[in-house]
Amino acid sequence: MSNFKIVIASDHAGFKLKGLIFDFLKEKNYYIVDVGVNTGESVDYPIFALKLVEKIIYEKFTYGILICGTGVGMAIVANKFPGIRAANCSNSYTAKMSRMHNNANILCIGERVVGDGMAKDIVDVFLSTNFEGGRHSNRVKLIDEVAIKYWNEFLGGK
Repeated sequence: MSNFKIVIASDHAGFKLKGLIFDFLKEKNYYIVDVGVNTGESVDYPIFALKLVEKIIYEKFTYGILICGTGVGMAIVANKFPGIRAANCSNSYTAKMSRMHNNANILCIGERVVGDGMAKDIVDVFLSTNFEGGRHSNRVKLIDEVAIKYWNEFLGGK
């Protein structure tokens, strides 16, 4: 069993694929928590993206997986928060590079974009790829510094 803590969420458009990925990761003995949705009824995806982000920020989950119709909406919401680097991936190469070069901690997938087999491959690659560090460490640090600076200015009323 991996020592990763993984949290997964979807909206109604990603509900089916979320279940498949959850079961896939359970079979591989990952520790995974599902924060919704629990049905295919229409919901507002930002609510569930935020639930996942909170698990990463406050409960120190290692990785998150967000699934919606395209992966785009979930990525937009998640990337609003300092320390979050959400990558919308529709192939395993993008998943690999998002980990190696960007130290992505949230994987976003579109159920309407990728098939079940490709989605499993994307998840496998994302979770098995390490951050390369080196020159990429400074770039990730700059991303986080910019996010924190503007969050502080916004929250500080400047």
